[in-house]
Amino acid sequence: MPSETKKAWEQSLGQFLEAVVARNPSKTFIEIGGLSRTYQEFHDGVLKSAAMFAGMGVQKGDRVCLFLPNCIEYVYSWFGLSLIGGISVPVNTAYKRDEMAYILNNAEAKGLVTDPSLADVAGAAANLAPSVEIRMLRGAESAPEGWTDFGAAHADSQPLANLPEISPHDVSMLVYTSGTTGNPKGVQVTHLMYVAAGQGFAHWTEATPDDRFFTCLPYYHANIQYYSTMGALAAGGTLVVVNRFSASRFWGQVREAKATVVNFIGMMMPVLSKNEPSPGDKDNTVRLFYGSPSFPPEFLAEFQERFDTDIIVGFGMTETCFGTIEKIGKGRRPGSSGEPRQHPQGGFENQVRIADQATGVHIGVDTVGEITIHNPAIMPGYWRNEKQNTETLRDGWLYTGDLGWVDSDGFLYFVDRKKDIIRRRGENISSQEVENVVKRHPNVLDCAVLAV
Repeated sequence: MPSETKKAWEQSLGQFLEAVVARNPSKTFIEIGGLSRTYQEFHDGVLKSAAMFAGMGVQKGDRVCLFLPNCIEYVYSWFGLSLIGGISVPVNTAYKRDEMAYILNNAEAKGLVTDPSLADVAGAAANLAPSVEIRMLRGAESAPEGWTDFGAAHADSQPLANLPEISPHDVSMLVYTSGTTGNPKGVQVTHLMYVAAGQGFAHWTEATPDDRFFTCLPYYHANIQYYSTMGALAAGGTLVVVNRFSASRFWGQVREAKATVVNFIGMMMPVLSKNEPSPGDKDNTVRLFYGSPSFPPEFLAEFQERFDTDIIVGFGMTETCFGTIEKIGKGRRPGSSGEPRQHPQGGFENQVRIADQATGVHIGVDTVGEITIHNPAIMPGYWRNEKQNTETLRDGWLYTGDLGWVDSDGFLYFVDRKKDIIRRRGENISSQEVENVVKRHPNVLDCAVLAV
């Protein structure tokens, strides 16, 4: 019998990157931290990074924590480790010693890469983590005793003659997500998930090689990994990364970047809308903003008119890069997070259904319950957390812990986190719905609603 045709998303990051680079090696891929790298230069840097980590003893399955601001070393490390089967573990740069030590110990990290501005916290945490054998410092004039200088080690490394065979189902990154209770959970993100996300995002945003993807989100956040970075690669476009969000500098950075696609999360859009109106508000090249959550129709209309741009929103999570998304220019519904995201190639079926909160059984339309998702790009599980895996992964379905409902046409409407629902006199009240009403007041920037 003939072998089954390989699906487009069934690739390792190394295979995907090699094919992307071959299309246009001299085009600029990334601008970050004052540096610019073409696709070929980036690939060369990734190959050197792979050799560097291999030379330091990192083997397939070993975990290396990345405790860094947005920088080229971050991206080199992620892709370089992936080429040799290593697993990157991004860490929130706001973490202090004990939080960092928890990640190092839970992941049993073999190494860590950090920045001089974070070295004190990283070093103190590593002293509490017996598994850490490798300590690397980027951007320092000299590395202290016990540390290796990333720049020097990277420059001295020569690409490996042979790379290990990597499966699309191998884990590329262990992303710790903060829950409402307990310690963060490590989401195992596979090579396949990243490749599918990039291909999907380029398709959903109708991206071309002329697009310039701008993000100010941190690399420890799944959005910049799945969509900005992988989306730019899949489209053959250019990725522009700044280190953090600043309402006062945002539009200047966007104009300087000549950005056409911008990713956002949470409060970024309301914060930008509260800037004083300016005659230059429409002076930008952004054709599309993508992010979450959904916003009231009147807010969307005002923002899009003021800045002469378009906004699409979606529902997604680290555990799967495929949730729902609005389509550009058609079929949108107020308050909705769009329809199930689909891959541009056939054979990738993404389903979003609602389950009864008590029984977990799927129910019909127009009824609030737990949002569940089924597709080929769902995490294999949380790192060493079988109890949570049993609750979250059931018969191939991801139970998200979020509440919502779908209408008869399949549009999803997010209601709240299950654990954020407020019970009053036997009734369920969505904290998010109350917050959305309060935030409509012009003098309110943000708020949180809690049960008393």
